Amino acid sequence: MATRTVALGTPLAARGPSRPLRRRVASRLAATRAARDAPPPRVSRGVASAAPVETAPTVSRRFAALASVGAAAAALVLPRPARAEFQESREYMPSLEGKDYGKSKYVYPDFVQLPDGLQYKTMKEGSGAEMIAGKRAVIDWDGYTLGYYGRPFEARNKSKGGAFTGDDKDYVRFGLDDPKIIPAFREAVTGMRAGEIRRVIVPGGSDLGYPQGRKWTTMGPQPSNFSGQRALGFVLENEGMIDKTLLFDIELIRVDDK
Repeated sequence: MATRTVALGTPLAARGPSRPLRRRVASRLAATRAARDAPPPRVSRGVASAAPVETAPTVSRRFAALASVGAAAAALVLPRPARAEFQESREYMPSLEGKDYGKSKYVYPDFVQLPDGLQYKTMKEGSGAEMIAGKRAVIDWDGYTLGYYGRPFEARNKSKGGAFTGDDKDYVRFGLDDPKIIPAFREAVTGMRAGEIRRVIVPGGSDLGYPQGRKWTTMGPQPSNFSGQRALGFVLENEGMIDKTLLFDIELIRVDDK
């Protein structure tokens, strides 16, 4: 075994620590370094783990996490809402031809066709006096914008609902030569008997009906209320784009002497 010679009289500190002491000191230093360098234990579900404890995320890490979530949401392609399907018709519309309605003349096979274009049909037979020249017709009537949605602008007798309210209206009285009554009415009542009802179709744009534009108010018969006047005026005062065909039901109440 190797020996170490120390001169007698050398102080104890100069001799250095003994071998056992050095071993203990080295062991303690090693343990201290190991304890210092070792990561603290992480507790997971009550079990101690030697893995490093995950510290709270810093602001930058949180921002990065949120940014990644936002990017994922932005990258998600959502289906676009379905577009409404519109059917487009290329069908020829004569109604727009030359700013006129352009519709063909309607011919009703169960109506009597007169040479001037007037059509009529007897809805109810009469048995009273016959309307002839030199007499005065007393009539009740209703009217419809046949070429424009069939909207009523006058009702016979009492109200049938809607705008036609009020008491019994006054009857219309005229002779066959009365220039203030539209030709269609004068022609339609010719030959009628009291109690008879005729349905009359007056083609739009003909000379049988009302004058065009605001002049229609100068001839009778006129609707008996404002709502009817507005409905008829809307059709007659529109230039070209509305079918002005009219339908009337004429009831001959009686025939008077002039």
